[in-house]
Amino acid sequence: MEQPNLSYVQQLSGGDKAFEKKLLAVVVQEFPEEKVIYEGNMEKHAFAKAAENVHKIKHKFGILGLEKSYQIAIDYEEQLLKEKTELRKDFEDILQRIQEFLLTLSLE
Repeated sequence: MEQPNLSYVQQLSGGDKAFEKKLLAVVVQEFPEEKVIYEGNMEKHAFAKAAENVHKIKHKFGILGLEKSYQIAIDYEEQLLKEKTELRKDFEDILQRIQEFLLTLSLE
C-alpha cells in the first residue's frame, strides 16, 4: 500500500525549507476540513458534491507523493458523478493514511 511522503514537496522546493513548511502548513490546515465536508456529503448521498470534494482533495495526494492514489481519486470522482461508489473504501483508506501522516509532521 502506497504511503504518503515528502519526496515531491522536497523536489519541488529545491531544498527551500521555508517553502516546504508553508506548503505543508496549507495541506495540514485544509485537509481535515475537506475530509469532513466530503464525509458529510457522502452521508447525505450528495454524490455530485462529494465528487467536487474528491476533485479538490486529490491534489493533496499528488503533493504527498501518492501517484497511484491520485489515479484512484480520479476514477472515484468519475464514479461519484455516475452515483457509483465502488472505490469508496479505497479512497477513504487513503484519506485515513494521509490524516495519520499529517499528524506526524512537525512544522515548527
